[in-house]
Formats: sequence, structure tokens, C-alpha cells
Amino acid sequence: MGANCGIILSMIKRLLPTYYASSIYDIDPSFYKKIGVKVILSDLDNTLDTVKTKQPSGRAVELVRKLKREGFEVYIVSNNSSTRVQTYAKLLSIGVASFMRKPLSGPLKGFLKEKGIDPKEAILIGDQLLTDVGAGNGAGVRTILCHPLSKIDPPWTRLNRILERKMRIKMNRKHLLPCWREI
Repeated sequence: MGANCGIILSMIKRLLPTYYASSIYDIDPSFYKKIGVKVILSDLDNTLDTVKTKQPSGRAVELVRKLKREGFEVYIVSNNSSTRVQTYAKLLSIGVASFMRKPLSGPLKGFLKEKGIDPKEAILIGDQLLTDVGAGNGAGVRTILCHPLSKIDPPWTRLNRILERKMRIKMNRKHLLPCWREI
């Protein structure tokens, strides 16, 4: 029984985001500098734009411009393997890692190594505990959990949302979601 508790605690820790934000668009770039981040890894679907968005929205374009002006490297890190992710990133003139198989952390670790990114200088921002936060924490990068931009999700994500709902509520009640503004 003791070993099972250890495994469960380890799983729970892996799903705890380092920070919480209502949206990627609410985070001031000075926060990233304050915590020593140089590389921003962002999920695409329901983090930067909605699932159905083919081209970057105006606010995505402005956010990326602002981050690049401030000296940050920006990458999209997505489970999507379609050309949509590549096209979207190209229109923003940023790097992309697609088909990342989140929550597995191996592909993300490989991407960081390939790009020469120190995990301590990176942060992954996403809207899902089970995929984005799990992969980021497993790869040793800090994570920010956001609310999804839309309620429209593919079927597999809808299943994740059902599983995550109770976890988010419990984390919130136990004050385990530190807001980036309070750091």
C-alpha cells in the first residue's frame, strides 16, 4: 500500500502546474524575465487560438511580436501533426514542434536537447493538465495552466476535460494553482 501511495503522489505532482493564468494573453512578459525564462513553449489549440483557427489571430500575432521584441524565443509545441501547425507557426515566424505525443515527456526532452534549450530557462503554457502540464513537468520545464479559449474540442480532448474537471476544482480549493501575478 505504501508503494501505491508513492506512485499516486508522484502522478499528482506531475500534473501540478507551476503557475496558473486565465489566459496566455494575460501574462505580462516582465513575469517571464522575473523568473529567468528565455524560451516560451506554447500549446496551440485553445491556448494561442481556437481549434478551428487556421491562421494566427490578431492577438496571437501581437503577443508573439511583443515576446520576440522582449528577446524571448517562442515555439509552438503541439500534439497536432497536421500541416495546420506548421503553417500557423510559419505565419508567426516562430519554431514549431508538432506530434509531440503529450503527456509523454520524451519527445519534449528531445526537442529541448535538439534546440539547445536549457529546461530551467523554458516554460510551457497550455490549457490541459493531462497533456501540457504532464509533459512539461516530465521534461523538467516550468508550466503554466490556462483556461481553454473555447469550449469546442476534438473528442479525445473532451474526454480529458471530463477527467481534469475534478482535479482542477480540488487544486483550486487546496490553493495549489499559484497565480503568476502573485509571484
